[in-house]
Amino acid sequence: MTVIGAGVAGLCTAVTLAERGAAVTLHERSESLGGAAASWLAGGMLPPFCEAESADASIVAPGLAAIDWWESRVPGVMRNGTLVVASSRDAGEIARFGRRTSGAQPLDAEGIEALEPDLAGRFRQGLHFAAEAHLDPRRALTALAERFERLGGTIRFGSDVTPEAVGGDVVIDCRGIAANAPSLRSVRGEMLILRSDEIRLSRPVRLLHPRMPVYVVPRAGGLFMVGATMIESEASGGPTLRAAVELMNAAYALHPAFAEAEVIDMKAGRRPAFPDNLPRVTRGGRIVSVNGLFRHGFLLAPDCAEKAAERVFGPRTREEIAA
Repeated sequence: MTVIGAGVAGLCTAVTLAERGAAVTLHERSESLGGAAASWLAGGMLPPFCEAESADASIVAPGLAAIDWWESRVPGVMRNGTLVVASSRDAGEIARFGRRTSGAQPLDAEGIEALEPDLAGRFRQGLHFAAEAHLDPRRALTALAERFERLGGTIRFGSDVTPEAVGGDVVIDCRGIAANAPSLRSVRGEMLILRSDEIRLSRPVRLLHPRMPVYVVPRAGGLFMVGATMIESEASGGPTLRAAVELMNAAYALHPAFAEAEVIDMKAGRRPAFPDNLPRVTRGGRIVSVNGLFRHGFLLAPDCAEKAAERVFGPRTREEIAA
């Protein structure tokens, strides 16, 4: 069995197929893991309730299940929830966000300080989505690739193949933008990785703003991922000056200590999206397509992988579920 594309969708699908006993070969056009994958640049948040603020509510249940899926397969999944805050002048954004979501505990200034002491005195109100989680995408994808190989799978890097040209009874196409599927569009996301020893955060923090809300995600070693813009664009290449400035200003607005942070990385990626911003898993002949994960790659890839496996094997049996 063949999977094409070693981003988060392809790796989750390859692992899911291998866990069901398939002999799987995974083709990746880049020479190394993450070389061309938008998921390598992701924030790594697993926030089904927060994402439902601007997405279909159908993502919540598979998103919650994804947290367990990741925790059972890769190290470093942090279940500390998500904190949502806004400046005093944007306080109305907190109320709006709360109306459009569920699963949150309202917080006052003292509640915010109790969760994140380094934000003491900076915000008067917020929301805590305690059931949410986050991970480091690069560590998670590396661990998932290692798991796949332990299950007997083979990864072929530098292998730029198409579903029509590759052999096998079943081919799963997880190429994202490169698949050039009908009605698929590109949504650029830009990100920074900063290093600072002056601030500690225990969970992703979303800073709401009417024009450009952003998030700051803590990682090990004093690193913080700051992202991410959503620009309807087919353009590739690095981040724009405008985006970099806005992301830096947002980090500073969250905490002035970020003014002295070291900029470790600054990149942009193109995320595949269909008109409704929901993923699709379809089969035509021997080709199964998994695409359109938009900004929900880590959140929805496990569910899409299971749906792809069902297109191949049918639903899991009671014995498989029990195992």
